[in-house]
Amino acid sequence: MKRLILCVVSIFILGTSSPVYAKTVNEADTELCDTFKYALINRLREPVDKAITEIYKDDPEAPEDLHWATYDTEIVKIKQIYGIGGAYEITLKVNPYYRAHNQYGEDIVVVNSDGRLITYEHLKTYPRVDFY
Repeated sequence: MKRLILCVVSIFILGTSSPVYAKTVNEADTELCDTFKYALINRLREPVDKAITEIYKDDPEAPEDLHWATYDTEIVKIKQIYGIGGAYEITLKVNPYYRAHNQYGEDIVVVNSDGRLITYEHLKTYPRVDFY
């Protein structure tokens, strides 16, 4: 009798339960894919800042206030290093600028997903424009 009651209760519980679907809530002004991209690039701000400082430290024409923007940075390549769930190498194309977004150069920066700078390469320098 106990088995029969247990069996009936089990069938009732399993038969009436509905599947649960989780929905990602995106509270950003961009599509989910773009949101992930910007979040990843923003997470790598420290090593990219370090690379930009190193690239332009010996350039006498380089403005002191060089910055770069997350929305103006392109992810060129993501390389998986140790298999699924392991570390990744992320190659970024960065466009440093000064003042009101006057582009000064183009650079390739390779960083580890752990936030470690791996390598960098300077591609191009644009002429500096002074408005004074």
